[in-house]
Amino acid sequence: MRRIPPLTAVRVFEAAARHENFTAAAQELGMTQAAVSYQIRLLEERLGVPLFARAKRRVVLTDAGRKVAPTISGAFDTLHDAFASLASDDAGVLKITCATTFASHWLAPRLGRFQMARPDLAVSLHAGNEVLDLAREEVDVGIRTGYGDWPGLRAHFLFRLHFTPVCSPAYLAAHPLNAPADLLAVNRLSPDDLWWKQWFAAAGVAVPDGPRRPGIRLDSQVLEASTAMAGHGAAIVSPLYLEQELAAGRLVQPFPLIAFEGPSFWLVHTEQRRNVPKIAAFRDWVLEEIAAQAALDGNGVFLKPAADERTADPL
Repeated sequence: MRRIPPLTAVRVFEAAARHENFTAAAQELGMTQAAVSYQIRLLEERLGVPLFARAKRRVVLTDAGRKVAPTISGAFDTLHDAFASLASDDAGVLKITCATTFASHWLAPRLGRFQMARPDLAVSLHAGNEVLDLAREEVDVGIRTGYGDWPGLRAHFLFRLHFTPVCSPAYLAAHPLNAPADLLAVNRLSPDDLWWKQWFAAAGVAVPDGPRRPGIRLDSQVLEASTAMAGHGAAIVSPLYLEQELAAGRLVQPFPLIAFEGPSFWLVHTEQRRNVPKIAAFRDWVLEEIAAQAALDGNGVFLKPAADERTADPL
């Protein structure tokens, strides 16, 4: 077991030894001169030898102090280099966590643009539906669904949780949908999904009560969109995630109505790290991407909802 004097006192001695001046050491360390003198006295009492000689309103190192000062200063240099190396490594890697669907359908297609803008940064993306603690995990930023009121986190609004039915052009041709109520008669993927009920309510369609409807049940929008493109029914998804599929005509949106749920998507990071350069760079880039999409949106997807619209629990 190492027998090391209190590190606070050792740190004060190292600074005082370099300057051979208690006042200069106090200014460097942000302490009072009296506090420096107190820590030096504690260290001398602990060691049983004087480290400074006090004479004529100045201090000089004793032989014992002069003997240990270079070693202690070198030890602090080693500590500085070790932590600086860690900080340098961390500064070059941006670690992001977000849900799988957001990662695959919104972030990944755009991430190359961020990499081109910041070639000095390596990006590590963790895609999964578990919520990581940004204060404890080695993660810089996250994308979360909720209301933006997580303690200890700074949250930046991105867009509202929204959804609408989609299907393949071939399926629409075989199953004409002239009114929202017509969707009740076709094969709906994940028919028990709450989004269906909420969308029908927004469309003014009453969903009849009855036994559980048979059909394909999937646990992600990615799977539902793929199944819909294969022509197996209508899926209810967030069209923002399927811009390319909709633009290319692989999927079509039978009705323009977009429905909303209470929670929204937010970019989050810890409050104390808000000014870290790599975090600020990614935050600014994401918000610029969102602003570009918002300029083309006419459905209110990018309008922050009022507090009284919080009708559902955060995911």
